[in-house]
Amino acid sequence: MDTPRTVPAVLRAAATAHHARQALVDDEVSLSYADLHAEVRTTARALVALGIRPGDRVGIWAPNSWQWAASALAVTYAGAVLVPLNSRYTGHEVADVLRRTRARALVAADGFLGRNQVDELRTAAGDGDASPIPGLPDLTSLIRLPYPGAGSEGVTYADLARLAGSVPAEDVEAVADAVSADDIADILFTSGTTGRSKGACSAHRQTVSAAREWARHGKVGPDDRYLIVNPFFHSFGYKAGILACLLHGAAMLPQPVFDVAQALRRIRHEKVTVLAGAPTIFQALLDAPERGEQDTGSLRLAVTGATIVPVSLVERMQAELGFDLVLTAYGLTEAVVATMCRPGDPASLVARSSGRAVDGYELRIGRPGGNEPQPAGVEGEVLLRGENVMLGYLDDPEATAETIDQDGWLHTGDVGRVDEQGYLTITDRLKDMFITGGFNVYPAEVEQVLARLDGVVESAAIGVPDERLGEVGKVFVVRRDPDLAEADVLAHCRERLAGFKVPRHVTFVDALPRNPSGKVLKRELRQATK
Repeated sequence: MDTPRTVPAVLRAAATAHHARQALVDDEVSLSYADLHAEVRTTARALVALGIRPGDRVGIWAPNSWQWAASALAVTYAGAVLVPLNSRYTGHEVADVLRRTRARALVAADGFLGRNQVDELRTAAGDGDASPIPGLPDLTSLIRLPYPGAGSEGVTYADLARLAGSVPAEDVEAVADAVSADDIADILFTSGTTGRSKGACSAHRQTVSAAREWARHGKVGPDDRYLIVNPFFHSFGYKAGILACLLHGAAMLPQPVFDVAQALRRIRHEKVTVLAGAPTIFQALLDAPERGEQDTGSLRLAVTGATIVPVSLVERMQAELGFDLVLTAYGLTEAVVATMCRPGDPASLVARSSGRAVDGYELRIGRPGGNEPQPAGVEGEVLLRGENVMLGYLDDPEATAETIDQDGWLHTGDVGRVDEQGYLTITDRLKDMFITGGFNVYPAEVEQVLARLDGVVESAAIGVPDERLGEVGKVFVVRRDPDLAEADVLAHCRERLAGFKVPRHVTFVDALPRNPSGKVLKRELRQATK
């Protein structure tokens, strides 16, 4: 049997091989692989009934849930392109992505965390035609996953079964058959140093391959039960989560918001074997007062990364949480799962490195501004090349050319070194990005938002150490209005930025340090905070 190379083919193969095995558990909902396949086909028929055609873009703005998984798989089953949206995004951020992708439909968790997402989006989009959200003329359908306090716009997820009745099942199966490994499967948005988000486009073959490599090195199998706390809107939750499970018949246990007490209860009661996430998640489990009351002996595999991992943390994860296998990995939206440790690597190597290149990638440390290789042990920019490097940025050939050179090397903007065995250690960033609780934050985006606040002359954002989250944002603000207060700055950011991007600290200064060419010297700002 041929190896599946499209997301619909992966789902079909899973439903055939693991028909009655539990695929997804979410509160009171438990779906077998046969049930999941049926749910996806019904949702895909409903999408077709709503006018979605192959190549159309469909956004999902929601937390982890069984409906997210079914909706995402249905998007690709209908031949469309998945556009995951951060569940913490504001209406302004979502409107921008929907416009740029010309999305035809949006699945939104209205009422999640007490917000009114649809109202936020309507306000942010502004006036326009008679589409479901005026100001977004390409958007023809709004599907709500209702939470307490949700509005009544659009159709609910429960309405989809009725809508599906107008589309013959064989029509959708024919569409799924026609999906090619080279078709675009998803567009995941990331941000660059300019602060303007960029949509990384991946083909089905690339999305499936990334998930397969992650699962292969973690030895994921049909007996695994994977508590997925990494958000589905991120490649770590979608590709190294949902799809990794589909490829090997493992059970998915989505958690919408990380709550340490709830995670410990689920680990015990649902016999969780796999858990992946930023080091802060594992530190929180170790430090939880409830840990002594919960049995974590079912845990088998942990995969972490995104920041420095202390050796002591790896050792405690094994000794106190019971993990048999702890691995670190490195990747980015443009090149998911590029390097990974291997089973049998010692704790010291797992902690200090991000592993070596997985199949489908070449890893090189290059000189700044070029791709000439540096010898082992010498720092330089991390470069990646291979068939799993993104196709390019959506509608942005200039940014694509700046990131992927003529020889096919992806310039990551990260600084690192490799040892004689090819293991990668990330040592710094060429870009100013910092990581808060596993999420990338780009200072330029924060600075652009503050540039629109009355009373601000200019600002500079940096990441500063934080015991719980690894790093948090600190912003230095030059103000023209002496009455402008820290509370004003934070309120402005909270209205326009996802919570993890909002600075935790504000310092007002008379001027920002600059070099002779006028560039802000963020190194001096970082030194001033030590």
